[in-house]
Amino acid sequence: MKKRFIVFAFLITLFIPTICSAIPPRLGQYVSGFLGLTVLKDRDATSFQFGPGATTFNDRIEFDPGINIGGTYGFDFGFLRLEGELSYKNGEMSTITEQISQTRFTNVDGRLGALAMMLNAFLDLHNETMVTPYFGGGVGFASLHLSDTFGTDTTTGNRTELYRSDNDTVFAYQAGAGMEIALTRGLTLDLGYRSFGTAKANFNRNSSLTTETKFESRNVSVGLRVKF
Repeated sequence: MKKRFIVFAFLITLFIPTICSAIPPRLGQYVSGFLGLTVLKDRDATSFQFGPGATTFNDRIEFDPGINIGGTYGFDFGFLRLEGELSYKNGEMSTITEQISQTRFTNVDGRLGALAMMLNAFLDLHNETMVTPYFGGGVGFASLHLSDTFGTDTTTGNRTELYRSDNDTVFAYQAGAGMEIALTRGLTLDLGYRSFGTAKANFNRNSSLTTETKFESRNVSVGLRVKF
């Protein structure tokens, strides 16, 4: 992941149109909104079934792509931007494999979502064109939501409850890069990439069926930033 991020940041730094005329940066407050795609990394999840015949399940979860939506409010100092971000990401589970028994569940009905509040810092690489590459990251918290999840055992054909719905709030972090394209002095188009992750969440910790897992995703987005 780190190698991909370095390559991405290097490429966008080189991708500066030489035929465009420069638009001087406008300093001050700004708001932005963005919409894009999130791709959750395959995740390990550990579930504990308490009571008679207590059992531990070590699952590997695969996800379908999901939505990445959010907004920011910040201040542009010219070379540095500081902002608060509110965003939501989620992924639909596609398959789950219990790694000890190799039991595989398909037709999975379940999702994992993250409502995140982040404090970000980005360095803007201003130049003589209308395109400004940037890179940076942020830290904050995310409220993770695990839905009731059911899957079909490919061996027996039985429909099985795998996880129970719950929420947990954990530490979150992200790093990313992108480019902003000045449309006017006060309006820019933002093309961004973020690698997002959280600490391990513990769902239904006081229940007979508890689940522990993390949220990790790669996110691309298109947004508009308005300065005032």
